[in-house]
Amino acid sequence: MKIHIPVTDHANFSFSECLVFLRRSDKECLHEVEGNTLHKVIVANGTPVLATITHAPDKKGLAVEISPDVDGDMAANYIKNYITHWLHLDADLHPFYTFAKKDKVLSPLIRQYKGLRLIGIPELFEALTWTITGQQINLSFAYTLKQRLIHAYGSSVVNNGRAYYVYPQPATIAALEPADLIAMQFSRSKADYIISLARAMAEERLTLAHLQTLDYTAAREYLISFKGIGNWSANYVLMKFSRFWQALPLEDAGLHNALKQQLQLPVKPSLAEIKAYTQHWQQHAAYATFYLWRSLQQ
Repeated sequence: MKIHIPVTDHANFSFSECLVFLRRSDKECLHEVEGNTLHKVIVANGTPVLATITHAPDKKGLAVEISPDVDGDMAANYIKNYITHWLHLDADLHPFYTFAKKDKVLSPLIRQYKGLRLIGIPELFEALTWTITGQQINLSFAYTLKQRLIHAYGSSVVNNGRAYYVYPQPATIAALEPADLIAMQFSRSKADYIISLARAMAEERLTLAHLQTLDYTAAREYLISFKGIGNWSANYVLMKFSRFWQALPLEDAGLHNALKQQLQLPVKPSLAEIKAYTQHWQQHAAYATFYLWRSLQQ
């Protein structure tokens, strides 16, 4: 099966810039970048299929090949919507770029990384548990823990002798005990939080359907009501999964380091200084944060 996915504001889209971000860890096992091609397993109608994604600039979109074939428009539309959401292909960057051109920190970044979309996390459970996994550790070790979790409890598709993985489902993780994750070097608190969230989703106390009915403020409060999710985690999920443009993970260490670098400060700015600098971002906060994160990537 072949699918064409249009890209909104194609003039401000760079597939190559998106691939640079997607290549940021060699321990990533939920997608693979091979040259100018992106591979990812998507579960459509209960069947895991491998999507091979390339840029089709002449058609102002992406070309996707699905293997094995899936039948029906419903499956094709699901895959199309999944990839659109993941890569933020339906975003219009004009308002952000107009804003950023007048900002001394953001202006050089939008020139350097022009066309970069805010690469998201396409599954709510993955987004929630990734924020917990990454708390208070470096990014490399966070990816190590994520890889261990996926290899142990995720499913996979083998194509041409290579395994491509799917993130574990809440019900699978809900059946675990903290000791199972502690054995992978998750801390006791992280193991507790991840399993607690998995059980909340498996028991439908935390649902995507309800989250989608809420505005930004209510959605943030809803997520914070669950153990292990604080302001930073909630904003990260609302930025990377729910696509609220005003989501700002204010406490993020990467954001602090990037602002220190861009402003050429001798030390990292305080939280009060971060608040003062970012207060004018408002509806552009998520993209401003993401472009600053990108500036840290070599």
